[in-house]
Amino acid sequence: KLFTEILTKAASEIFIPLTVGGGINTLDDFDRVLNCGADKVSVNSGAIKDPGIIPRAAKKYGDQCVVLSADVKRVDGQFRVYSMGGRVDTGMDALKWIKDGVDNGAGEIVLNSIDTDGVKDGFDIEMLDAVSSVVDVPIIASGGAGSIDDFVELFKKLPKVDAGLAASIFHFGEVKIEDLKARLKEEGIEVRS
Repeated sequence: KLFTEILTKAASEIFIPLTVGGGINTLDDFDRVLNCGADKVSVNSGAIKDPGIIPRAAKKYGDQCVVLSADVKRVDGQFRVYSMGGRVDTGMDALKWIKDGVDNGAGEIVLNSIDTDGVKDGFDIEMLDAVSSVVDVPIIASGGAGSIDDFVELFKKLPKVDAGLAASIFHFGEVKIEDLKARLKEEGIEVRS
């Protein structure tokens, strides 16, 4: 109840596309966050538990509404999917999981590299490149941003990646969003105003 109140308030006060995730396990969960003002719904562990949620949600709400979020880590030379916030190795091959998710209706991917998350030494270019070679939907890179240069490198090296996600560098004022946007524009990288 508290979450839906916060989401409803946020959606009424911000005017950018809003993607909401966390605890999404059923179509009722999709309904709940969409009815509170979300534009897209991100599903991760819920899809691992029930992969059928992706095609059911895509059929009901459209592919553009379904975001498959994947926490991925290298294990013995393979990209593996983790669940439960990156704590549990599912044993699943990440490239197959993500491709299957898109084939079943996910219209966007959030790829969080556990290997680089929190390190602030740059996005996981190798992992992002591998994923961008198997899917043709928007990809959001997550994990590793520590500076403006990391975003420049991401978009210069991987123009197929559509967005870069960061949290702590903005929360703690290490990077100002307006400075990041200005630098990306200077580099000739398309940025929303």
